[in-house]
Amino acid sequence: MCGIAGIVSNNSSLVQQQKLQLMANALQHRGPDGEGFFINEQQQVGFAHRRLSVIDLSNNAAQPMHYLGRYTITYNGEIYNYLELKLTLQQKGYKFKSASDTEVILAAYDCYKYQCLQYFDGMFAFAIWDNQTQQLFAARDRFGEKPFYYFIDNEQFVFASEIKALWANGIDKSINNTQLINYVSHGFVSNPTSGATTFYNNISKLPAASYLYYLPTTKQLNVERYWDIDKESKTAITKIHEIQEKFGELLQQSVSRRLRSDVSVGTSLSGGLDSSSIVAIISKLNNSNSKLKTFSATFPGFEKDESKYIHEVAAKFSVENYTTTPTAVDFIDDFEKLLYHQEEPFQSSSIYAQYKVYELAKQHGVMVLLDGQGADETLAGYTKYYHWYWQQLIAEKKFTTLRSEIHHTKQHGINVTWGIKNYAAAILPALSSKQLEKNVWQQQQHNPWLKRDFIEAFSNKKTIYKPTVEKLNDILYFDTMQLGLEDLLRYADRNSMAHGREVRLPFLSHELVTFIFSLPSSLKIQNGFTKHLLRLCMNNVLPSSIVWRKDKIGFEPPQAQWAQHPETVAFTQVAKQKLVANGILKKEILTRPSQAISAHASNNIDWWCLCAGSLM
Repeated sequence: MCGIAGIVSNNSSLVQQQKLQLMANALQHRGPDGEGFFINEQQQVGFAHRRLSVIDLSNNAAQPMHYLGRYTITYNGEIYNYLELKLTLQQKGYKFKSASDTEVILAAYDCYKYQCLQYFDGMFAFAIWDNQTQQLFAARDRFGEKPFYYFIDNEQFVFASEIKALWANGIDKSINNTQLINYVSHGFVSNPTSGATTFYNNISKLPAASYLYYLPTTKQLNVERYWDIDKESKTAITKIHEIQEKFGELLQQSVSRRLRSDVSVGTSLSGGLDSSSIVAIISKLNNSNSKLKTFSATFPGFEKDESKYIHEVAAKFSVENYTTTPTAVDFIDDFEKLLYHQEEPFQSSSIYAQYKVYELAKQHGVMVLLDGQGADETLAGYTKYYHWYWQQLIAEKKFTTLRSEIHHTKQHGINVTWGIKNYAAAILPALSSKQLEKNVWQQQQHNPWLKRDFIEAFSNKKTIYKPTVEKLNDILYFDTMQLGLEDLLRYADRNSMAHGREVRLPFLSHELVTFIFSLPSSLKIQNGFTKHLLRLCMNNVLPSSIVWRKDKIGFEPPQAQWAQHPETVAFTQVAKQKLVANGILKKEILTRPSQAISAHASNNIDWWCLCAGSLM
């Protein structure tokens, strides 16, 4: 994992070592093991790189890396199948000087050009300068695990792993008020209608599963998508035991590849099904005598504390478990650092718990962590997915199954809002999505705290989008590829990189995800249980108390308690004052009593104000 940055321009005065150094300095936390720079002879392209050494720790793997006297790359990420791909390229005549995955990317690009992206199983953001064609090629992984931000005008194209590096280059910080209004009114962190939009007007991000070409001579920028999930595909496998076997093989292969490292590897452990499954698979694959190190956040006395589940998994697989217990005082002390690293708003204090877990890993010398992100969005792990699945059953006229599913869910003590509107939505899904969009729009237009002139100036109906959901896969696709998952990946990337750690996500192998989307919805939700297929696979591996848990928590801190701390109240009030002073909120909000709301509660106006105001 690393930090990358670059400047491309026909104006040589803009491609300066000093500017590249400033950008690299801003990314030092991403790559504490070294730095490198490249400026071509014509002084029209310059690259900066901050290195976190994980694969091939020698200087042979240092970046920017050159290849065949033609290509130069600056790269952040890991190509997990680089050994298999390297063998294929060697058989085609390519030679390698290093043991790194970086050199494999360069050879693959020479061999396949932009189609090389189809061969990569990994998380990545990279830029390659082709000295022969005099053009820049850049790409980002399929799900957006690794970031790539850029600024473009008539003079230059500037890119970096984090927005702060662009600011270090002298690019203005200009908040996108449409994004701001969507966040303060509804908590929307991203724009579902535009994968390139950020919280700042003049800064874009390369969308996930996309690549770009930039030609400095013509100042032409072309962005293309190279991959997508086919949510309509159907697996040819029909027998449940064969599906279960295939799923298990793909997940184990993904974990195995993500264990490839020349530095220490551990895992996060929340006590939930996803992280526990990863621990179980690693324990099965572990051939060494050393114990796996796992890292957790616990909150003794809090109703959603997961200590007992964490201890149960740790004991089952004899792992070394280390815990951190963040407090309200810790949160207050670290809040500005958290904002600095995240750069854009976030949804709740849950990401602070994650931040502290990665800090804990650093304290114990573990460089690489496997984590469970992605399972909920692909395997339908959230409570909200019940009613989407039930609506699919209505549309398919499977009323007996519907009654059974509702009954089982109630037996599990899971409260799902369900009524006549859901029946209507199942029959008229397109109309339902338009009505949901209208509801969100009207709520924003009549928000009691936003100033009227601010609403009229910056509210944009086109950024309010709800997908048409005819079946469960529709909403899973939306959450995986359009809105939801990428936000979580951003939190994980910034939190881990803040401590110079690398996070790898086995549930986001594209082969595994493609297979999951080809499966019937009944293998994702069945008998009132979400992630049913994963539960089946882990039934004889994990303790039943983990496999058949009915609650969904994760690293959730006692945010409602933290919100009542006097310093948190004071922080929030200062943030509100900024929003009032900037003509965003009405001054009446300053006398509104502070509300202590849990991390995942809706209408969390105090939290939204705290984040948004503090970033201004």
